[in-house]
Amino acid sequence: MKQTIFPSATPPVTEERPVDDTRHGITRVDEFAWLRADNWQEVFRDPSLLDPAIRSHLEAENAYQQALMADTEVLRKTLFQEMKGRIKEDDSSVPMKDGPFAYGSSYKKGGEQPRFFRTPRDGGTEEIILDGDHEAEGKPYFHLGGIEHTSDHKRLLWSFDDKGSEFFTLKTRDLPTGEDLADVITDTAGSGVWDAGNTGFFYTRLDPNHRPSKIFYHSLGTDTADDRLVFEETDPGFFMGVGGTRDNRWVMIGINDHETSEYRIIDAATPDAQPRLVAAREAGLQYDLEEGGDIFFVLTNADGAKDFKIMTAPVDNPGRENWSELVAHEPGRLILSVIGFKDFMVRLERKDSLPRIVIRDRADGSEHMIDFDEEAYSLGLSGSYEYDTEIMRFSYSSMTTPGQVFDYDMRTRERTLLKTQEVPSGHDPEHYVTRRLMAPSHDGELVPISLIHHRDTPIDGSAPCLLYGYGAYGIAIPAAFNTNILSLADRGFVYAIAHTRGGKDKGFAWYEDGKRQKKTNTFLDFIAAATHLVAENYTGHDRIVAQGGSAGGMLMGAIANLAPDAFGGIIAEVPFVDVLDTMLDDTLPLTPPEWPEWGNPIASVEDYRTIAAYSPYDNVGAKNYPPILAVAGLTDPRVTYWEPAKWIARLRKLKTGDNPVLFKINMDAGHAGASGRFSRLEEIAYNYAFALKVVGRDKTEAG
Repeated sequence: MKQTIFPSATPPVTEERPVDDTRHGITRVDEFAWLRADNWQEVFRDPSLLDPAIRSHLEAENAYQQALMADTEVLRKTLFQEMKGRIKEDDSSVPMKDGPFAYGSSYKKGGEQPRFFRTPRDGGTEEIILDGDHEAEGKPYFHLGGIEHTSDHKRLLWSFDDKGSEFFTLKTRDLPTGEDLADVITDTAGSGVWDAGNTGFFYTRLDPNHRPSKIFYHSLGTDTADDRLVFEETDPGFFMGVGGTRDNRWVMIGINDHETSEYRIIDAATPDAQPRLVAAREAGLQYDLEEGGDIFFVLTNADGAKDFKIMTAPVDNPGRENWSELVAHEPGRLILSVIGFKDFMVRLERKDSLPRIVIRDRADGSEHMIDFDEEAYSLGLSGSYEYDTEIMRFSYSSMTTPGQVFDYDMRTRERTLLKTQEVPSGHDPEHYVTRRLMAPSHDGELVPISLIHHRDTPIDGSAPCLLYGYGAYGIAIPAAFNTNILSLADRGFVYAIAHTRGGKDKGFAWYEDGKRQKKTNTFLDFIAAATHLVAENYTGHDRIVAQGGSAGGMLMGAIANLAPDAFGGIIAEVPFVDVLDTMLDDTLPLTPPEWPEWGNPIASVEDYRTIAAYSPYDNVGAKNYPPILAVAGLTDPRVTYWEPAKWIARLRKLKTGDNPVLFKINMDAGHAGASGRFSRLEEIAYNYAFALKVVGRDKTEAG
């Protein structure tokens, strides 16, 4: 493996305080368990409460990574300016119509946070109804949550998180005056739903362990301590949230884990009514509800519909016994979502690894698709604020085509381009090549790879490559336009996405083949993608930098253990690397709801052994690892900071060779990193500078 030149610096030596843990007769020793703060719940709310010894260690890690990356300071500033130059600083969304107004969001030049505005429906003077930059003043971290206006357009429900811990505070704003009311609620999930009369709203309260366990109703002008408990979920293994329909007719309480779902509904005109069960939870049964006037559209996997089908249910009696099939299950065609309109139904589906939009006329059942020309692309449904409309909005992009927003007339089939993403510094799609490859994996399955490179980049095996992967929760990574990666492409990189098992890129079975007992398929698919890129002469193993975040960060830890020689460097963002310990700790926010995804090692020795066999932290060994960068946030409730902190400490203890491992922790942020759009670019510039450095391109100018 090629040796990378980093400035000389002494890494922190992490104190060892061994702790034994015995489960199912198996004993493990964790020498770095002390890095987990005993008062982690309090730290999420107030980071100043962190144990001084832990804080001192994290600060030493930051000092070390700063020393090793000091010689990239100019490069990082250059990358930041390049990426910032591709952002239209005063960008604005296309307003979406709702009654007498059209609502949208925008940024002011130099602004970090979005502003929300409205105009008269058919154009006119813009009214700023919420200024994120103003609300963020004086806060090291600030993230806006849900924004929901009332149907009479007089009030706004909005939320924010100012710690990065995802405990959101809900506020209510009087739109005519612009003043916030006294109705303030803390510790929420970040959104709410107005009742039909706009006299109050439903919201989700988080418990001390950050779980969404209760739905409350708040009547405007009353003491929040008197809010009525609407529903409580007592099973910690289920997520819960509350939403509404565009016609303001229904309030929907959705309850789910990764395999099972359940809905309860309330007539929005009678907010005091008890929630009505639609179909009781049944292990493995998933369904989603969408409004349809006198019916609900039901997207479900019932009756063996692995890739889902669409059924209908009467709103007055929507139990499963009354579901009727509308769109049959078709193996290999995964239906992702449904939007109902008065005269049409729209579905987003994926077939042959590509998304497509299908419009159905509700009167005669006829269907048509919207056609697209490129080899690989990304689609998104924006829907509408309005239910009684024939206009549907969608977005389109590819790895070379900037994002486009269209209004589509579902009756005339006329497509109207409303906006094309502007790249102020310039972008010519003809300068880049995008491809779709299929990599043979260990068992013969073909793993899709989406890639982009500059047209002048030689495909002779000499190019460096950044290979991105995720592969969990059924999430498919789209082949979408990303202005940031152009800074790598312009420096001769091939940027590639490995669509590994664990996502739903090739249908629901692709997801099932990358979870629980089959989780190692995800790792082997990623390694196969790297091998195929080398075989196809796009790059060399010592020039591939692997990157992934969260569950994708766990992928990074696993491939580091399995095939350290296959990569020239690894970037693990908020990496879920201490999988076994986390799944054994049922007090952590996400552990019980995550058992269907990873397995329950508390109850099952088989699950324990499965996870122990691949958990990155538990499988660090005496290997010559490539340079590794781990990035995390102190107040992250999803992947707690101590996971990467422990992982890096054990890597340093056991690894061979001289390649450094770095840990960069944001002491003022959580899972998503820095909250401002430009401060986030600084973090990306840092990661890219690391990638450029480990492949020896840190002195290369953009072409």
